[in-house]
Amino acid sequence: MTRKQKRAAIIAGLGLVLVAATSLVLIALRDQIVFFYSPSEMHEKAVAVGTPIRLGGLVKEGTLVKTGETNSFVVTDGQTDMPVQYVGILPDLFKEQQGVVAEGSLGANGTFAATNVLAKHDENYMPKEVVESLKDRGEWQREGAPQ
Repeated sequence: MTRKQKRAAIIAGLGLVLVAATSLVLIALRDQIVFFYSPSEMHEKAVAVGTPIRLGGLVKEGTLVKTGETNSFVVTDGQTDMPVQYVGILPDLFKEQQGVVAEGSLGANGTFAATNVLAKHDENYMPKEVVESLKDRGEWQREGAPQ
């Protein structure tokens, strides 16, 4: 083998190792990736029952019901509503007509079973994905901001 052939063989071997390592990392992370959906997108894409996702939108006014640590409310994007059930203590800043992101999965009964609820952290914050979804549907109204 000439020196040039040895160098090419080493580079090819390192390339194969890199491809194998990248493949293993992607396979390992495949189950850890959580996608973000608005209620309308969940309906349009027919998200499978039990698939871990993030649901974002606004908490619909008049829908929050607290029974001990069991909380139920409706998340809306102005077009579609999604009932949510969460067992646990809601964040202090959680309230109706505010942005929220709930992590969990869709149950067989059509209710979103949340395992974690994230609320806005100040009066100006709303998750980027929620804002984009509301803007796409013409529902975004922010005081003092250009439209």
